Formats: sequence, C-alpha cells, structure tokens
Amino acid sequence: MVRSEGIFSSYGAFPENEGYDRLISRLEPIYTKENDCRDQFERDYTRILHCLAYRRLKHKTQVFFNIGNDHICTRMEHVSHVESVSTTIAKELGLNVDLTRSIAMGHDLGHAPFGHQGERELDAISKKYLGKSFFHERNGLHFVDNIELLEDDYKVSRNLNLTYAVRDGIISHCGEVDDNGIFPRKEYIDLNDFTAVGQYQPYTWEGCVVKLSDKIAYVGRDIEDAIRLRFLTKENIETLSDMAKAYDKMAINTTVIIHNMIYDVCRNSSPEKGICLSETFHEQLKEIKQFNYEFIYRNKRLDVFTKYARLVLEQIFLSLLDCYDGEDTLEKLRKQAEIYPELMGAFADWLSKFVETAPDMFMNITEKTVKCRNRKIYGHLETEEIYMGAIIDYISGMSDTYAIKVFNELITY
Repeated sequence: MVRSEGIFSSYGAFPENEGYDRLISRLEPIYTKENDCRDQFERDYTRILHCLAYRRLKHKTQVFFNIGNDHICTRMEHVSHVESVSTTIAKELGLNVDLTRSIAMGHDLGHAPFGHQGERELDAISKKYLGKSFFHERNGLHFVDNIELLEDDYKVSRNLNLTYAVRDGIISHCGEVDDNGIFPRKEYIDLNDFTAVGQYQPYTWEGCVVKLSDKIAYVGRDIEDAIRLRFLTKENIETLSDMAKAYDKMAINTTVIIHNMIYDVCRNSSPEKGICLSETFHEQLKEIKQFNYEFIYRNKRLDVFTKYARLVLEQIFLSLLDCYDGEDTLEKLRKQAEIYPELMGAFADWLSKFVETAPDMFMNITEKTVKCRNRKIYGHLETEEIYMGAIIDYISGMSDTYAIKVFNELITY
C-alpha cells in the first residue's frame, strides 16, 4: 500500500480508518490468489489495467477525432494525465494513492466512441428507444459491474467485480460543475441510485481528488491539441497570452496548468475546506474552461465530425436492431454474419456471453463462451427493449476505429 503522512492521513481509505470494510466490499466474493502481495485497491488497479475496455481507450477520441496522429490526445492519454495529477495530490495530502490510481484508471471505461459527440448520440438513441438518458459515468459503472470480463486462474471468465470505493469513484467523477471545495458524501448508497450526472459527490476523499484532477488534466491538453490542429485563430492565441500574463505566466499549457494547480490544491485543501483550489486558481480554471467551450468544444469545425459520428453510430444501432427475433435473435445474427461477418458475427459472439439461452441453441458456439461465469444481464432477450440495451452497451464499448470498421462493412458491397 502506497501511503505518506499528510493532513488527510486519518481520513483516507486505510484499514485503520472508519468504514474501510465498506470501501473494500465487492458485489460478490472474489477468488483469491496464493501469495498475492497486493491489497484490495492494488488488485482493482491491475484488473482494470488488464481488461479489454482499458485497452480500447487508446483508440477512442478525447476531443479531436484524429487518432491517427500520434501527437493528439486520446482517451487513454487523458486517463494517464488524470492518474498522474490525482496520485501526486493524494500522496501529498496523505490519502490512499492506490485507491486514487484505481479510480483514475477506471474513470472513463465504457466511454462512447467519438468522444462526447458519440456520447450525445448514444444519449439520443437511448432516450428515443428506451426512454432514459445515457451518460458515460453511469455507463462506466455498468461496464465494470456487468460487461467487462477477466479470466481467472482456470480460464473461466468472470465479472470485473471491483471494490465499492473504486466503483463509486467511477460513477461520481463528473467534474463539469464549477464547485470549489469538494467534500465526500456521508451516505453509503446503492450506486445504481445514480440517475443523473453529478447527482452525488464521491464517497471517499480519494474520489474527490480524482473529480477535481479530471478537470485540471484536460483543459490545458485540449488547448495544445487545438493549436496543433489550427482550431484557434491568431486572436484566440493572443487571448490566451493575455490570460497567462494576468497570472504572471508566459503561457497557458498542460505543464503550467498542471504544475500550478497541483501545488495550489495541495496548499489549500483541508478536511475543513474540502479538496479545493484557491480563489485565484479556481477563477483561472473557470476562465480557461469558458475559453475552451467557446473556441474549442463549440467550434464549427467539429460540426462535420458530429454529423459523421451520428451517422456511424445510428446506422450500427439500426442494423443490429433489425436482427431482433426474441430467443432466436442469436441465430438470426449468425445468418446475417454471412453478409456482415464483423458486425453481426462479432456481436453475436459477444452477446452470447450475457444471455441465458441454452448453449445448444447457439450456432457455432465457442468454448470460450461456455466458460463464462458472469451475470447474464440480458436474460433470454425476452423483450426488444432488453436487446436495444445490449446494442447500446456493445456500441459504447467500441473504439473509434472499430466503429468505423463495422460501419464501412455496412456500406461495402
């Protein structure tokens, strides 16, 4: 366990502190490993690191759809920035670094392809067909609870089964609200009670650190990418220069923002004030966010990408939806796989791991599917609504590159 002395030492997620047993609780008992030298949060970290959803982050858009450019931030790089910022703060404050790292690593699992444009499209689809909203924080919890699988020592695939503290940090990490002074909530709740973005604060101080670190990590990096891709005009860059001079700095970039704000959070946070910035740097962060929204996130150059993301995800959804046939859906998907082997075939393979249909009803069932001891969250595909939820789950787990690949299969004759 990584720990250091700090003003939050008696409040962190450590065995001697109150409520620790709740923090390390899991939805079901997890299998043990002989001679395992990791604690519970370290084990969560490696389970996240090894899962497929984490690997796909390297081909998911952060803000700019340019994953072929090695110098443009991807979702995985963003996660690494959040991990770096949050663990530095946690170490300085005396909080549990292993828990902080695990939350940071897992906070964007299950994020939609094509960044927030893709998230908005899945939200539109979910509202239209299921009557409920889609947001990546809740989908992240759903992914780590029900979708992501790992093989145990006997090659049996099981649910990720993370601790309560990490799961809580994932669903409560939204940092879009400009509050200053984040305190953990006191209630130990069923995390499925989250129905809206930012509805509850994290349950741990470590989760509060990640929530603020998420915002600190992305604002400067997005500016650097916008400059590299020529999204910003000469006048925009002059505005940034003026903003920097107002704070006695020569530049506003990732290095300056992260260094200054990490130091400021560590200097100003306390159990009485919460995890916070000074008023000066809180205002600066708000000012930078406002600049980013005005000149980057709402930039008209993103309009074409937004329309493309909508087209790709909508057509994938509708094509898969057309295959619904109750308990015979898997068989219909297999037949369609003769025409669309990647989209229909791969989806059928994936879906077969989460339904309760008897294995002898599967066509071309694989041994790997039989060895899945996970929650069968789609039952017998009794209703079209259950099936539509499965499609949204599947699409949300895609990388940008894979979504484009299966979309191209639909338009290639």
